[in-house]
Amino acid sequence: MAEKTILLVEDDEEDQFLMREAFNDNGIGEALRFASNGESAIEFLDELNEQELPSLIVMDLNMPRMNGRETLTHLKQHDVYKSIPVIIYSTSINDIERIRCKEIGAAAYIIKPTTFTECQEIAKWFHKIGCGSEVKEENTEA
Repeated sequence: MAEKTILLVEDDEEDQFLMREAFNDNGIGEALRFASNGESAIEFLDELNEQELPSLIVMDLNMPRMNGRETLTHLKQHDVYKSIPVIIYSTSINDIERIRCKEIGAAAYIIKPTTFTECQEIAKWFHKIGCGSEVKEENTEA
């Protein structure tokens, strides 16, 4: 992974498919990598050297084996991974979840889009952040 990449941690195959299509439609499909849960994300990261690490991690909150909050906690306590921005990408509109994730270290907490057009816009926003743009709070809701 010499170029900037984004790791999408998502257990729902349909959501993975939609995000892949949104990235491909924007001409940035090569930037996206996938893990299906928190455990597999950590295993994936552990296999990379520091130069290969993704520039952004986008993670679902509700996943089996190791949920988004548990994975976020692990990442933010790890010396090598703690500097990678993590965006929680969830269907949960629970303000308590949002606050907890931000306290743990999430760069943003956004609600999954309801249309493919919104998904395409979010894919562009993720790519922009993955390329080094600052996460601005007003961009954290779909």
